[in-house]
Amino acid sequence: MGESTNPPPKAPYAIREEPLGTTKHVRIVGIGAGASGINMIRTLRRNMANYEYVIYEKNEKVGGTWFENRYPGCRCDVPSHNYQFSWRPNPEWSNFFAPAPEIEEYLSRICEEEHMMDTIKTRHKVVGAWWDEDRGLWDLNVQNLETGEEFRDQANFIVDASGILNNWKWPDIPNIKSFHGELIHTASWPKDFDYTNKTVAIIGNGSSGIQLLPKIQPSVKKLYHFVRTPTWIIPPRIVSMMVMGGPAKDILGQIELDEKENFTQQQIEKFKTDPAFYRKFIKTIERDSNGAFALVLNGGAAQSFATSKVVQYMTATLGGDERLCKALIPKFPLGCRRITPAPGYLEALRTPNTEVITEGIAGVVPEGVQLESGKIIRLDAIICATGFDNSFAPRFPIVGRYGNVQDTMKTETPKGYMSCALPGVPNYFTFLGPNGPIGHGSVFTLSEHIARYITRVIIKCQTEGIKAIVPSDAAVADYSQHIAAFMPRTAWASSCKSWFKGGKEDGPVTALHPGSRVHFFHMLERFRGEDWEYVYDNPAQNRFWYLGNGFSSRELDPKVDGTWYLEEEADRL
Repeated sequence: MGESTNPPPKAPYAIREEPLGTTKHVRIVGIGAGASGINMIRTLRRNMANYEYVIYEKNEKVGGTWFENRYPGCRCDVPSHNYQFSWRPNPEWSNFFAPAPEIEEYLSRICEEEHMMDTIKTRHKVVGAWWDEDRGLWDLNVQNLETGEEFRDQANFIVDASGILNNWKWPDIPNIKSFHGELIHTASWPKDFDYTNKTVAIIGNGSSGIQLLPKIQPSVKKLYHFVRTPTWIIPPRIVSMMVMGGPAKDILGQIELDEKENFTQQQIEKFKTDPAFYRKFIKTIERDSNGAFALVLNGGAAQSFATSKVVQYMTATLGGDERLCKALIPKFPLGCRRITPAPGYLEALRTPNTEVITEGIAGVVPEGVQLESGKIIRLDAIICATGFDNSFAPRFPIVGRYGNVQDTMKTETPKGYMSCALPGVPNYFTFLGPNGPIGHGSVFTLSEHIARYITRVIIKCQTEGIKAIVPSDAAVADYSQHIAAFMPRTAWASSCKSWFKGGKEDGPVTALHPGSRVHFFHMLERFRGEDWEYVYDNPAQNRFWYLGNGFSSRELDPKVDGTWYLEEEADRL
């Protein structure tokens, strides 16, 4: 028999000489000042005390993806009045789908008016983070991009709001950098690029490619559109909402829009002067959008009906052109790739100066693109609308208990806990991590729910004497097992090349939540303490040390109602 191993003895226990509810001071470092990072500032301000928070933002301005993406035609594909914070409605959106500059301006205005810029350090980039188990702290290296110098920081908690659609990448095409013309990625659009009367290629037919193409097609001399995989193009969203007969059908009949889906000035004034109607409009469109999950459930009546309507729409808009229909109308289920409205896209493909090419690309040569047949397409510019690195691997080392998260994410199927935390990475929280609801509607309201969840966890640590908190490996494994069992019910898991599956044709769905948008909100309402592991501040590792000296901060703080339990609201769970 082997020798038995006993755990090391705990230190002697001593009462904490402070009342229950005492909050310890914590420092929180945020990464990224897009929508999620901005909202986190507000959530912490409204709910926490005795903390400091700094956000490091690599760009010179806030806004995240809406600051970075400047390509012509860039706009949101979620209705604009739902693509906003619930706490900051904007009745003055110009269009049913807000253009990128308006969204950037909306976020910038919030930061200025809510005095958030003191919290945000722009042109600063986190380049490394290392967990120190003994201290229960993160050590960070931060680079000042203005001066190039690096400095150290530390934090009790890291909140990573850097985003999944942020780290753009060139397509995997041989010799792509050998091109002598202008090589452009939609996520890094040069302000001075003039495409007028040029022969241009657009590679990719994801969201950015199909928004860009109809915008530049009238001005270019010749446009070659390289399509590797078909994609579902749905009718204009308002038409879709009317056809599907959902909650929005009636209220849309009361909204004044022009032929380009711009709100009339009279309509904007009604939104501003009739808050009850505006609120009803927002909630109705939200309820309609929340119903979209049924479309991706395999074999359902909603999916079957929607598919037939989209096929009819695409066929009619392409003028029944057999070649284009074959190239562009998918055989895979509706929803396998992101479902996207694209006003003018299909129509632009039929114009005389546009040619759709489905043949594979052998490589790039100095004068243009060489096809697999050997033919060379001579070009003035190549525009890559080819998306982002969706591997969930951070841009910089994040070294937790199991080593560098970069290595794990690149070599294993990305796994997380409810998309907000990672196994083996204590005191680290993320917005829209593995299997987050990135395809589930407005990221603004999603970020509000995630921020409240993260804040509740941090407050628990602040008030219950917890030095380190991390989801247990068992909980992450069980959650991942549920995801793997659920996803085959959906079109997301079908065979098609999609960033939902990390850019693969087949494989595990890693970028989407296993359920509806409301399902995600419901899931985050309660903190499941049994799913987490804790290290406590007190040497004895006694979980009840936080109970303190027998008094409660509620009876000692003159600003707090010490008899709150007598109020009518006290019996609400």
